[in-house]
Amino acid sequence: MDAVQGTLDELGTPLQEVTFVVFDLETTGGSHAEHAITEIGAVKVRGGEVLGEFATLIDPGGPIPPFISVLTGITDAMVVAAPRIEAVLPSFLEFISGTVLVAHNAGFDTGFVKAACQRHGYAPPKNAVLDTVDLARRVLTRDETPNHKLSTLARFFHSTTEPIHRALHDARATVDVLHGLIARSGSFQVHTFEELKSFVRAPTPEQQRKRHLAEHVPHAPGVYLFEDSRGEVLYIGKSTNLRNRVRSYFTASETRPRIREMIGIAERVRHVVCATTLEAEVRELRLIGGAKPRYNRRSKFPDKVVWLKLTDEPFPRLSIVRELRGDSATYLGPFPNQQAADDARTALYDTVPLRQCSDRLSLTGGRRACVLYEMGRCGAPCEGKESVADYSAHTDVARRAMLTDITPVYTALLARMERLSVEQRYEEASLDRDRLAVYVRTAARMQRLTALTRIPHLVAASPAFDGGWEIHVVRHGRLCAAGVMPRGAHPTPFVDSLIARAETVIPGHGPVHAATAEESETILRWLESPGVRLVQVEGDWALPVHGAARVKARLDQAYQGGYPR
Repeated sequence: MDAVQGTLDELGTPLQEVTFVVFDLETTGGSHAEHAITEIGAVKVRGGEVLGEFATLIDPGGPIPPFISVLTGITDAMVVAAPRIEAVLPSFLEFISGTVLVAHNAGFDTGFVKAACQRHGYAPPKNAVLDTVDLARRVLTRDETPNHKLSTLARFFHSTTEPIHRALHDARATVDVLHGLIARSGSFQVHTFEELKSFVRAPTPEQQRKRHLAEHVPHAPGVYLFEDSRGEVLYIGKSTNLRNRVRSYFTASETRPRIREMIGIAERVRHVVCATTLEAEVRELRLIGGAKPRYNRRSKFPDKVVWLKLTDEPFPRLSIVRELRGDSATYLGPFPNQQAADDARTALYDTVPLRQCSDRLSLTGGRRACVLYEMGRCGAPCEGKESVADYSAHTDVARRAMLTDITPVYTALLARMERLSVEQRYEEASLDRDRLAVYVRTAARMQRLTALTRIPHLVAASPAFDGGWEIHVVRHGRLCAAGVMPRGAHPTPFVDSLIARAETVIPGHGPVHAATAEESETILRWLESPGVRLVQVEGDWALPVHGAARVKARLDQAYQGGYPR
């Protein structure tokens, strides 16, 4: 039989002949249903050559949040004369016609474009979409780049343009990243666009060869542990259905380079069946904290957090510590690292004139004041210019700001950020924004944790899929027992039996004193989920009226569309 020569369509489209439009958006927030586009930037390229660019500011139809202005530099004044999105869409859709769309975190950008099209009566674009994040995960190892943010990849590929959260700048940087990733994919024998699309999702031969490791895993909630030939734990995870989750590691849906590398080493999968999904989540955290598997990125070092401490002495000071002690000091945290704690400390220093020296001061003074006194940022208790009683007024404000009332910190930093933004001093304002974000989030986190960890005994239940109830015993923020009460069973003897078997908890010191912060937060998420009912509670469960939770939602909304990508 004569051989049949393949057509050009069967061979695929060579990558150098594909026309890409690399684009980026700036928005007023992270939800395409609630927020609007403020800027579009796009670059059309083919074969490494720039064919054209598209860039415009867009009037979002409402005020731009101050946090977004600080992040992007786009202000209300800049967009007041800009066109509305309905006037821009026809030109943009024409610009991208017949091309492959490329974006970093493409779902975010394409989601806004599709929502705008639907809102204004345009057909959503049918272009093929390539996400540089997915491609980076496929071709770069964790040793090469610690993450897949656009700024990280731009540095790695020596982009001539630095991402600065302006649409055209970021699109140009993404072009350099795209070309670098395409060059890398060539070493995997990827030469056409069709091969590139398949390459991003294709399972490796090693994944296919080790599918048998999932055969003995049951369909039940629990924790799974990948181990090498020596029994060393490589990776720990949890799932509501162990078998389905473990099998997914050997399919095309698993594209993370470090996990594919782990699968190449793994020789067995152990599992621990749990009564409930919450128990599985908690067991996963505890096992990761104990085994510290090299392929797990989160929760490996739950003890390596830091706290901001308002010391217990006549003239208290702010100190960054790793240990919670049973003293009368006030703590704020936990912070993931020293820098975050230092940012929060600076936010307090900018609000309250606490002394910033690190020595223990005598009641009589005797030292010369530093320059902070001359600047009006300290009352100089070291020189005897401020008494213990006078200084305690500052201490009380700082203590309340850490524990119950975030208003002084929030008001002071927000006012200064807005002033700096008006003066177009965006870099300085962004520093205050980040410090305020760290402070608010940490305070809100600690206040939620404290509300739970001070409860000595709590029993709660949620409906199970089969008509029964998942019941958990929690003491001082620690999961002490879990069980599933069958449908129709009498609750009192079942709950009494579960309580009798529950772990005894002796609380330690500080806001989180019986479990890691992550474990208590996992329990909190479950307690706040729909359908959960409290069965027994000893003590009160409440948040401070003027606490950080009331401003955290506003802050999160402003950050949704603005985190480094």
